[in-house]
Amino acid sequence: MSELETRPTVLIIDDESAIVDTLRILLKNEGFAAHVAFGGKQGLEQIAAVKPDIIISDIRMPAVGGLDILTAARAQDPDVPVILMTAQASLQSAISAVNDGAFHYVQKPFQNDALMAIVRRAAETRQLKTENRALKQEVRRHGHVDRPIGTNRAWLDILNVAETVAATDSTVLLQGESGTGKGVIARYIHQLSNRTNGPFVSINCGALPESLLESELFGHVKGSFTGAIKDKSGMFSSAERGSFFLDEIGETTPATQVKLLRVLQHREVIPVGATEPVAIDTRLIAATNRNLEEEIVRGNFRSDLFYRLNVIAIEIPPLRERPEDIRLLAESFLSEIALKRNEPLKKLSSEAAEQLQEYAWPGNVRELENAIERAVILAPGTTINPPALPDSVRRRKSESLIADRTVSNPSLDAIERAYIMWVLRSEGGNKSRAAEVLGIDASTLHRKLSRFELVA
Repeated sequence: MSELETRPTVLIIDDESAIVDTLRILLKNEGFAAHVAFGGKQGLEQIAAVKPDIIISDIRMPAVGGLDILTAARAQDPDVPVILMTAQASLQSAISAVNDGAFHYVQKPFQNDALMAIVRRAAETRQLKTENRALKQEVRRHGHVDRPIGTNRAWLDILNVAETVAATDSTVLLQGESGTGKGVIARYIHQLSNRTNGPFVSINCGALPESLLESELFGHVKGSFTGAIKDKSGMFSSAERGSFFLDEIGETTPATQVKLLRVLQHREVIPVGATEPVAIDTRLIAATNRNLEEEIVRGNFRSDLFYRLNVIAIEIPPLRERPEDIRLLAESFLSEIALKRNEPLKKLSSEAAEQLQEYAWPGNVRELENAIERAVILAPGTTINPPALPDSVRRRKSESLIADRTVSNPSLDAIERAYIMWVLRSEGGNKSRAAEVLGIDASTLHRKLSRFELVA
């Protein structure tokens, strides 16, 4: 199986070759696998053949139009997001189609950035629904929930906290760098909660413009803006009796923050254009890669919302501070890929495993997963050797820590930071032993860890 086939698959259906070619190039550049159909009739054939993750279709085409595509697509796969493209003449039809189940519509001529924001949101929604089905099947099949992988002491402490708070309805704030596993912990909390039979709904606040984000979160009422011809529930309501994972909440604007504060204070939302609140029953789990207390000082985040969110705060450590988990995670990804592709399991050579351990992983677990998938594709045979790993990974950890800061002549601070991390890794994360090796007392090491923004 090629690398392209592992990406979300988008089927483009239009009878204008210029539109098809433009979209194909745009989607390919954004990392999607693009299939095309010239006209609605060919589109129907391709839906059955390709089984796409997302469909983008023109609404007005001879013989078979976009509404026919929507009906056929949902008959085959009720969860497939269908995005309709429309000219002004057929705008009303597109709006009606959205209210009847289409994912979204865009007007021609469209802006590339706006269209890709909708496509990325569709991909996230598709993945989330797939994962939800898999989670529920797993729980029904085994009657238990598997613990997220890791033996690092800090990671185990996080899992213990997650397991404790899962039984409550308390709001949880997950903090940590991008790619550290905040979404994994959010899903784990949901799986263990008494809301596990309800939906797990997720949205990335940084992926949508403010006007669209508010409508997605809170819903809207008929007539509240152009195209709102029917009341629409928001994602908070969609998460009724379940959990709502609000990722990158630090990206929200002050206006949206005011509305989120109301949700937490009163457990109700006011749809866009409405005057009456709608009660909700959902558990909120928020996440951010920003330091919200610093954002408060800068005037970018409301302190009252922060205190409402910060009921249970969990700090997720970066992967470079979990060195003992790197190989465990890598081998888990290898197993998942082999199962997904129905291919023989590939194994890491000792040299490749050592280089994975030595790398700083600025992109954290997400970067490791991508590196393993790349290695599986490129490695001949059943063993993954260093040449199959990305160039950046083949640098030593201390070198990459400095290089990642684009410093051609590293400062003493950069060298000291890298050396401290190397000693910590060598001592298995034990700070007392690391302090002895460094020749400093524990309090001095604690101050240095705080100063270098490492685990304290």
